[in-house]
Amino acid sequence: MSGTWPNIAKAQSHNSPPAKKDKDSDDDDDKNNAGEVSTILTSASKNAFFDDKAKYTFEVKNTTGTDQVGKVSYTVTTEKGVQLFTDSIKVKIAKKSVEKYNFTVPARGVGFYKVNFMINVSDYDDTTRKVFGIKPELIASTHRRPADFDQFWQKVKNELAVVKPRFKLTAMPKLDKDNRHVYLIEMQSLGDMTIRGWMTVPISKNKNRKFSVLLGLPGYQVNLNPLMGVDDDLAIITLNVRGQGNSRGPINTRRDEFIFYHVEDKNKYVMRGVVADCLRAIDFIYAQPNLRHDQILVSGGSMGGYLSIITASLDKRVNLCSAQNPIFCDVRNLVGEVDWPMSSIYKYIGTQPGLTLDEVLDNLDYYDAKNFAVNLTCPTIMGIGLLDPFAPPNNEYAAYNNIKSPKRIMAFKDLGHEISQEYKNLEGRWMRDAFGLF
Repeated sequence: MSGTWPNIAKAQSHNSPPAKKDKDSDDDDDKNNAGEVSTILTSASKNAFFDDKAKYTFEVKNTTGTDQVGKVSYTVTTEKGVQLFTDSIKVKIAKKSVEKYNFTVPARGVGFYKVNFMINVSDYDDTTRKVFGIKPELIASTHRRPADFDQFWQKVKNELAVVKPRFKLTAMPKLDKDNRHVYLIEMQSLGDMTIRGWMTVPISKNKNRKFSVLLGLPGYQVNLNPLMGVDDDLAIITLNVRGQGNSRGPINTRRDEFIFYHVEDKNKYVMRGVVADCLRAIDFIYAQPNLRHDQILVSGGSMGGYLSIITASLDKRVNLCSAQNPIFCDVRNLVGEVDWPMSSIYKYIGTQPGLTLDEVLDNLDYYDAKNFAVNLTCPTIMGIGLLDPFAPPNNEYAAYNNIKSPKRIMAFKDLGHEISQEYKNLEGRWMRDAFGLF
């Protein structure tokens, strides 16, 4: 259910081919110099979180037949790329040997920092990129929530309530597999727009059995298909919001245009309807007699993680929330910090005479995940990657720290816009424990 934006490359070990040699080098010399230089950067903290200064060990392995002479250096910047500190040491790694160098890296108080470690020696140059955090549990946004935020969203809920849902469930027997029935689901949402998705339900001889529910919400421009799974006690709903998948309908934008569709007007912005679609999906669950109305988990990655936070915040019928790499957290701090989605929004502003970035940000304040997080009351888990180029950790923590309900976050220091299987395993155990599914 994650977005399809590419993942930033993991910065771990780096290998380089041996240096090129003159054609007239003899065979013995070639044999003696065979090998490579490689590096491994290790944080002194499992998740790269520290109380004051970061500590790293930089290991250099030289399997070539020649000494490697040069320097190892580092540069520390803010998440927005402002250089803060730099330092270097001279190094000599003898042939066929390994050297380790310990670094204490300074920072400027609470927050996340980018650090680049560079090695420049005789036959090898490379850069390893990492991110570390200083007391992230203290990160707080400096941008205020709109005074009428709750009223704005109550109006949306009121408008949705008067739209007749006209729920439709169509069996798709040709898609049945893994002991599950598959259904196409359809319903009317805000603006009387038809939205669709899928529901898979375990095949059971007990016609009165009720199933716990996983509601999967989509990443940016992702077409969600039926999700099968192996759980015989869980119904799985995958929703395609307006403008995506089999709910494209009248909103049929190109991929990069969806994020700014009517962003100049907070009452017409595409995400207003998208949020309503997610709330309507909860209505759908409550309309199904074979679903547990007291055991609903919303989950998603990227835009789906963002929508999970919003849905659980606005609709207290949600019992558990799982958000992975949610976008649009602390939106104003995304300016100058990330390429997407700001690049697409800048592009749109340039095509609209008189429209300014400040006006757009004023509207996006009503769609900022950190402003919804305040109202979360159900248990929530979040997974983030410290190398995420679209949802940076400073922004994720600005939202996470606003959550007052029981919560847990897993931060993966070597991942980008993704989470690991470890998080998915946690999510499954957490859900089953909470719902008593044994």
